[in-house]
Amino acid sequence: METLRVELGSRSYPILIGQGLLRERSLFEQHLRARDLLVVSNTVVAPLYLDVLEASLQPRRVVAAILPDGESHKTLATVGRVLDVLVANRFGRDCAVVALGGGVVGDMAGFAAATFQRGVAFAQVPTTLLAQVDSSVGGKTGVNHPGGKNLIGAFHQPVVVVADTRTLATLPPRELRAGLAEVIKYGLICDADFFAWLEARMDALLAADPAALAHVIRRSCEIKAEIVGRDEREHGDRALLNLGHTFGHAVESATGYTEWLHGEAIGAGLVMAACMSRESGYLTSEELERVTRLVARAGLPTHVSNVKPDIALQHMRIDKKVQAGKIRLVLPRGIGSAFVTADYAEPALSRTLEAHLG
Repeated sequence: METLRVELGSRSYPILIGQGLLRERSLFEQHLRARDLLVVSNTVVAPLYLDVLEASLQPRRVVAAILPDGESHKTLATVGRVLDVLVANRFGRDCAVVALGGGVVGDMAGFAAATFQRGVAFAQVPTTLLAQVDSSVGGKTGVNHPGGKNLIGAFHQPVVVVADTRTLATLPPRELRAGLAEVIKYGLICDADFFAWLEARMDALLAADPAALAHVIRRSCEIKAEIVGRDEREHGDRALLNLGHTFGHAVESATGYTEWLHGEAIGAGLVMAACMSRESGYLTSEELERVTRLVARAGLPTHVSNVKPDIALQHMRIDKKVQAGKIRLVLPRGIGSAFVTADYAEPALSRTLEAHLG
């Protein structure tokens, strides 16, 4: 097992990474002290891992809330179901909510924990690559709105993240590929050597090689933990973690959260961000080609045919980074560096959307 740490003063917490951690009762006894636990999972993950986790949480009282699977269910109504279970079982402020699943489960369980009795303890047990490298770390919780992605939410840090890499053995190939989008993002924003490593080892990652996956999970969590530690609430550098997301979230919301997995939309978003940087003179043609080629090799889309540019632009205008009515974009400035800007030519944005959408 490897242990990383998100340094947030009194709210600091460990990220535990290793094989078979779901069966390590001592880890949960050490890091999750609540007597009453609500495990939130979904109809796909629960049949695989709920019994194992419940055994590791004994002899405490454990109640499960099983939600429907999919981004389209990431709504206030679904979170309401979680809150109903907490109330019906008379959970108090000393309880804890445990998220067992991918990013959708983690976001909703965390939001329920943030709002129930004004905040109760929360633990992340991510079972997808995307959740293990990104969404389980950092305390962003929330739900979607028909008007936009993740528009309703709260910052609520977990007390522990337990990433059992053995759960990736049951991950469908499409979900594995989706997780690689966030991994590529980390190399592009701040680690050129990691980006080059991904170029060299992409075949091993697609084959779910355990050593390769362990490396990308560790390095991705290292990067995110460091950034979150210095900018918890996204007033500065944390916005860099949204590279590709302004474009990708527009794709997701424009298609009703039903056509594309989050990571697939982010893959296309990374290419659009790189194209926008090339249009603006920040990336060379060769660097744009490297980004496009790596995203394509990961089995992710580089073009989205079912979203029109004008519709995407409407959704981008309500992105959380918009200030004074101006869409701010995270753009790469060479491979391994990125920045946030609202200083770009509108025609460059139009050309980027027209080249990759519709």
